[in-house]
Amino acid sequence: MKLNPRTIGIFLAALAFLVPWFFQIEGLTPAGHRMLGIFLMAIILWISEAVPMHATASLIIFLMVMLLGKEAPSFAVAGLGDFKLLAAKEVFATLADPVIILFLGGFFLADGATKFQLDKSLSRVVLKPFGVRPRMVLMGMMLITAVFSMFMSNTATTATMMAVVLPVIAQFGAGDRMRAAFALAIPVAANIGGIGTPIGTPPNAIALGALSASLGKSPITFMQWMMGAVPFMLVFLAFAWGLLVWLFPTKQKEMRLEMTAKFDLSRDAVIFYLTFAVTVLLWMTESLHGVSSNVVGFLPVVILLCTKVFSVKDLQSLDWHVLWLVAGGIALGLGIQKTQMGEWFVQLFPWSEMSPFLLVAVLTGAALTVGTFISHSATTNLLVPLAITMAKGIPTLSQVEAAVFVAIGSSLAMSLPISTPPNAIAFATGEVKTRDMAIVGSIFGIVSWVLFVTFGPWFWRLLGIL
Repeated sequence: MKLNPRTIGIFLAALAFLVPWFFQIEGLTPAGHRMLGIFLMAIILWISEAVPMHATASLIIFLMVMLLGKEAPSFAVAGLGDFKLLAAKEVFATLADPVIILFLGGFFLADGATKFQLDKSLSRVVLKPFGVRPRMVLMGMMLITAVFSMFMSNTATTATMMAVVLPVIAQFGAGDRMRAAFALAIPVAANIGGIGTPIGTPPNAIALGALSASLGKSPITFMQWMMGAVPFMLVFLAFAWGLLVWLFPTKQKEMRLEMTAKFDLSRDAVIFYLTFAVTVLLWMTESLHGVSSNVVGFLPVVILLCTKVFSVKDLQSLDWHVLWLVAGGIALGLGIQKTQMGEWFVQLFPWSEMSPFLLVAVLTGAALTVGTFISHSATTNLLVPLAITMAKGIPTLSQVEAAVFVAIGSSLAMSLPISTPPNAIAFATGEVKTRDMAIVGSIFGIVSWVLFVTFGPWFWRLLGIL
């Protein structure tokens, strides 16, 4: 009988889960052995996607409650010695972590923008100043995509902008290389734009959630994140644009664009526009009014539901599975910290002998490398808890630096169609070859990694974030 990849993935995950139970690992507590099994299982399931990623996240939470929890059956926690068992309330709280609420608010704004076609109307308005030259139109498309991706999911942004860019691509001849440039520009800009805000992409939320759990509070405001990330986002965007123009030249001089924008002025749309503006304004002025960005994130949820701008159907269509995935990552970090598995891992390598620069380079490079082959969310879920634990034992490395740089490093990975859903959407158009995507993604990833690890820590310290 021929085994399919899903069956193999489940078998390997089960094996990885059980191995730590039967082999004594020096320096690792009995509870740490169990957590290591859960961690290894999660790695294999997330890499193989033998089960949906959000299902793996729920399995992590369930196993932690049943094998490391106070409410677990006595036989299930026998042999844990003096380990302080986790309260089920503490583990299940990851499903309603404040960062989850922040992201939920972002989902409401993103879905509302699509519902009232605010994204398409704004894109047509903003494109006007860029004229009709292909290079400038490409720049405009990338800038709009990046800005949308700061507040919408990378995938939703790419899907939206692809609808805008496909008629533009059709204006080029069948053999014109600029066709590939426009198709690639959208996912590249969406991935870059996600770096700009805490709600731009799940890895950012995963890093903030893990930091909040470790430090007991949110260490970065919405505006601080933007101040530290947006300058690099713009630099990365400019480099990516130059790279696409260089690699995919065109002889065409002008393009014809549809610039007519029609804004919905219905009651529901106006309420949404105002809610969107107020929410973003409050996020960006957190230091002035003192209301946490997580609390502000609940504002659009309340307003749009109470005014019936969002119906039950709209509520059901939200990407709830992404929230479960983020919660699974937060729970994984909680377990690694509480069972001392993280401390054991840190002791395996001479991290303390490395310079701060090398540590940041290794962490960001690891995220970039792993994120090329598995989803960015899975990469962050796996690496952020270890990075935070590592930072606790190394005075020269802050937890914020370790977690945030892993999250941003994962967003720089975009060399393959499987690296991120936006890449897959672009590949599905038939305008992009895997070879072209690999060349652009590899050059961009290496150069942006060097720039970020060289100047990122210095810049964030200059701003007082680290």
